[in-house]
Amino acid sequence: MSETTRVGRDGALRLGFERRGARTVLARCRSTLPLQVLAPLALPDRAAVVSLLNPTGGVLGGDRLHVDVEVGPGAHACLTTPSATRVYRTAGEPAVQAVRLVVGRGATLEWAPDHTIPFAGSDYRQTIEVEVGEGAGLVLIDAFSAGRVAAGERWRFRRLESALTVRDARGELLHDRFVLRGAADALGATEGADYFATLVVVAPRGLDDLADEAPALAHGCGARAGAGRLAGGAVVLRCLAPTAPALLDALDRLWAVTRRLALGAPPLALRKP
Repeated sequence: MSETTRVGRDGALRLGFERRGARTVLARCRSTLPLQVLAPLALPDRAAVVSLLNPTGGVLGGDRLHVDVEVGPGAHACLTTPSATRVYRTAGEPAVQAVRLVVGRGATLEWAPDHTIPFAGSDYRQTIEVEVGEGAGLVLIDAFSAGRVAAGERWRFRRLESALTVRDARGELLHDRFVLRGAADALGATEGADYFATLVVVAPRGLDDLADEAPALAHGCGARAGAGRLAGGAVVLRCLAPTAPALLDALDRLWAVTRRLALGAPPLALRKP
């Protein structure tokens, strides 16, 4: 395939955040369609919020997307999306997204995109690699649906794959990977739930309380959650939900309590109706 025919298919996004005085600024931003960002918003807690945008309306087979984010020492960035990410049917190549996140010394990164919806016949493969500096904080959400559930497309995608790796200066904190080829509605997969998410938190405080509170918070939304502590100051939460509203409500509550316990910050109201 020629370079001309790849225009709009090979998307790249590079963001660099810096601490300047008492606030965080988006110091570097470079993007190639179909990836863009909206103008950053400054929060009272000194964080900068940036919304990632795909103006084509979804991810197509053959798309190759690369996201590279660096948060400098002492800075605080929050990245989200305006809505769920739709991955469309493909008869050929898979859609591939590679995400690299670097969180500098004493910095904080919150990676909180809405969930991914794999359409029937779609093939989506994602990698997320995170490097966490000394004293840094990380809140990362990786969420999916079983498909276009309202349209009856449950577990009809061709392939759904996500690999998540988190490292610090001492080595690997977490490597988590799944590969689903539809028909995942069973014990050991999502156990009857149409929506599922992983929440990873790296922080110097609050993790024991977070792990204790998470199951009850999710249960109050009609969802289920479990938590596990990892060596090196990290916790992993798994969340299963029967509906999209239940998933979003549970993630909002889990995110809010994570900000309070692990980051010492108030909740954010970024979710869209």
